[in-house]
Amino acid sequence: MPIDFTAIDFETANSHPSSACSVGLVRVRDGVVVDQDYWLIRPPEGHAEFLPFNVKIHNITAEMVAESAPWEGQLERLRDFIGTDVAVAHNAAFDMGVIRAACAETITPTPRLKYLCSVLVSRKTYEIPSHRLPLAAEAAGFGEFAHHDALADAEACAAIIIDAAKRHEVADVKALAKKVGLTVQQLKAIPLKL
Repeated sequence: MPIDFTAIDFETANSHPSSACSVGLVRVRDGVVVDQDYWLIRPPEGHAEFLPFNVKIHNITAEMVAESAPWEGQLERLRDFIGTDVAVAHNAAFDMGVIRAACAETITPTPRLKYLCSVLVSRKTYEIPSHRLPLAAEAAGFGEFAHHDALADAEACAAIIIDAAKRHEVADVKALAKKVGLTVQQLKAIPLKL
């Protein structure tokens, strides 16, 4: 199926959503991965602590991101990679929450991305005991991968959407969302508190 989108995944330094420390991006054209990118991000000063729990999950440390661009210094690269694509993420509420919170924390304009959650697509597509990324990716025919590596997770997410589009016989992300009873969402900035 000729489906186009960009899959995205963030890892964070701690439990605050603005603490993005890495991002993985995978561009899909006509149902095939054609480009990918990955980079480290220096979290904002107020939320830059790397908690042992998070480090144990993704193996990224404060020392590794010390020379990396901060959120506001890499946002244009992120926007340029996604372009006008629908962004797809596994548990999109988390990943879109990272973008919203990091933009709010750094007083950076929030990009008006359209997005779809592959967890929700998985629930409407596969009969599996859990829709966690490794199990959903396996159901999509995507083999073992380095879970919690942002690029590997984005690749797994892309595989789920590509497979779901084939199974539901649709040609684009909006048609996939409609077919499974979902809606492509619009990312909006966190409302200012007055």
